[in-house]
Amino acid sequence: MGVSGCGKSTLGALLAEALDCPFLEGDSFHSAEAIEKMRGGQPLTDEDRWPWLDRLGQALADAVVTHGVAVAACSALRKVYRDRLLTAVGGHARFILLDNSREELLARLKNRPGHYMPASLLDSQLETLEQPLGEEPAITLVTDAPPTALRDAALDWLRNGGC
Repeated sequence: MGVSGCGKSTLGALLAEALDCPFLEGDSFHSAEAIEKMRGGQPLTDEDRWPWLDRLGQALADAVVTHGVAVAACSALRKVYRDRLLTAVGGHARFILLDNSREELLARLKNRPGHYMPASLLDSQLETLEQPLGEEPAITLVTDAPPTALRDAALDWLRNGGC
């Protein structure tokens, strides 16, 4: 989880490979209307996000039933979004917040040609982001480390109880 450009897709793919499970790219579950809205520089509202979260949550639940475990890349910026995903998968989800400075995130976004998410929406995402609370099944990793080191840290956390 985290704002655009934090490395969710990169880490998610590495985790899924290490866990030998499906990887679900949250961006793939957005409606065409939501993608056009973001492409146009407009932040999504909760009303835009609920159907997206429900589609992703259902896909996660299905993947868990079929494979026992799955990994998804999803912004999940607010606690209510994470709670919705937890409910969809029966409470057995863990969240890894990927964090970095605004400057680093902005630099990453500017180096992603062709992505629908413009760098101009970073500040609205940072304003929306609610850091996980102590009771949430979550860990925060700063993305200054190489992706493989982040993968290893995430796997260690998950294998040691993930809370």
